[in-house]
Amino acid sequence: MRVLKPIIYTAVASVVFASCKTSINTIPVPNGAENVINIPAKKGALTEEEVQVWSHMDLQTDSIPGMSIAKAYQFLEGKKGVRVIVAVADSGIDVEHEDLKDVAWVNPKEVANNNKDDDNNGYVDDVHGWNFLGNKEGKIVNADQLELTRIVKKGMDKFGDKKASEIADADKAEFQEFLKLKEKYTQFVAAHKQELFNLEQTETRITQIEQNFKDVKEFLGKEDFTIEDLKSAKPESAQLAAKIADVSNMLSRGMSEKGLLDYKMQLLDYKKGKDASKSYDLDFNARQTLGDDLYDINDKFYGNNNVIGSKDLESHGTHVAGIVAASRNNNKGVNGVASNVKIMAVRVVPDGDEHDKDIALGIRYAVDNGAKIINTSFGKAYSPNKQWVYDAIKYAESKDVLIVNAAGNDGKNIDIEKTYPNDSKDLVNEIADNVLTIGAMSLHYDENLPATFSNYGKMNVDVFAPGVDIYATFPKNEYQAISGTSMAAPSSAGVAALVRSYYPQLSASQVKHILMNSGLKVNFDVIKPGTKDEKVPFSDLSVSGRVVNAYNALIMADRIVNGKK
Repeated sequence: MRVLKPIIYTAVASVVFASCKTSINTIPVPNGAENVINIPAKKGALTEEEVQVWSHMDLQTDSIPGMSIAKAYQFLEGKKGVRVIVAVADSGIDVEHEDLKDVAWVNPKEVANNNKDDDNNGYVDDVHGWNFLGNKEGKIVNADQLELTRIVKKGMDKFGDKKASEIADADKAEFQEFLKLKEKYTQFVAAHKQELFNLEQTETRITQIEQNFKDVKEFLGKEDFTIEDLKSAKPESAQLAAKIADVSNMLSRGMSEKGLLDYKMQLLDYKKGKDASKSYDLDFNARQTLGDDLYDINDKFYGNNNVIGSKDLESHGTHVAGIVAASRNNNKGVNGVASNVKIMAVRVVPDGDEHDKDIALGIRYAVDNGAKIINTSFGKAYSPNKQWVYDAIKYAESKDVLIVNAAGNDGKNIDIEKTYPNDSKDLVNEIADNVLTIGAMSLHYDENLPATFSNYGKMNVDVFAPGVDIYATFPKNEYQAISGTSMAAPSSAGVAALVRSYYPQLSASQVKHILMNSGLKVNFDVIKPGTKDEKVPFSDLSVSGRVVNAYNALIMADRIVNGKK
């Protein structure tokens, strides 16, 4: 699984084409934080402004299951918090963005651009963080293969076209595994080609609808029209009548021309990324040629201080950072969840699968430089050197650092199918108690609450959080709404940062369980992610059966710290 890229998740798409997990019962649930159910759905369509802030809304006040951010800040009035460093391990962050420049972490021990390692941590001029996808000569990597592609390539180099009868006994097990993975790789390549074809078909259909809107406006002689206008229209040809019927059908199903154009832009960006993908290219090796030994975890001091990466090619990390902590109340763009936060940029994720070495060292870098929370919105299906990452997770735990991890966007049960990174080698027992794994939810407080793409798991997903159409920062002072568990994780990381800021006495483990236990409990059936209409209790999708709520989390933290009941 690649970096958890933006999911094109919008109603337009359907219109265009008719544990032993550690117990969470160790912390009591405060009064008023247990169940909020049977809240009527918000009547009428949300305004554009409401859609942009839905994840911050309150279920009781707004009938939208957001994280109650305004209520959280009301609760914090008069209280003083401490500064919390949140590391965003991702594709890079535009630390020059108008809504992020004031919250970007600045290494207090480093003198900018003097080409010296002033703080003697092994990383020269690491002012805002570090880029592990580069080398000291300034080269950076933007794209890479899937881990599966890398594994298959190694197998091909070793076994070539040999038959089973030609394989030495000592290599037979490895050879059989190679054959299985090679077949899976072949299937993935075929699926990728089919996806590109489907995107072409969708683009063609959107262009057709777009032209129909233009022709109908010309026929009616006005820019704005209603379904009633179309019903009373008297077209002069069957062709025009068909166009009017098509547009009328679009409008009756809730799509606007603006919505169509917005969706087209998302589609084109997504298609462009797919076209340029190196994920399945067996011979692509940009990361492998940076000069460090990818299979030596002790070869640590590589990379450079370009934490932005490419503003033209990468947006994921910038979006994640903005969800956590875009400057609040500065009359620009968006408000992040948390104040009193500095964002440390740790660039470790290319367009493709990350390398275990980069992730392990990235986590250790964040810990050693003061991060109290690390957001990891990425993942993959194979992890050849997973022990390096497990060791880094345990190192973070030893230093009281919370890792907030995206569950993944495959619509699958990760109690059965492993995804990496994770905190459980056997899908049952945790290796540490400092990893909070997040599923994605929508704004619909009904059977459609879980995002259709979100991974889930009664043992390996801890809690759900807003992850559909989350509006946040994009490079070059821009803003967009995208979807994914990548967005749900920083939503939760922002809440965790609030708790750690105002209640610094609490450990990473305590904060993890506070977010799980204090969330709003959902007591109804929902459509299981990855299916069309299969219903399951929402409580079957995660350990807690809850959705993150900042207000309740702060109440619980306050009662624990101050001994209230």
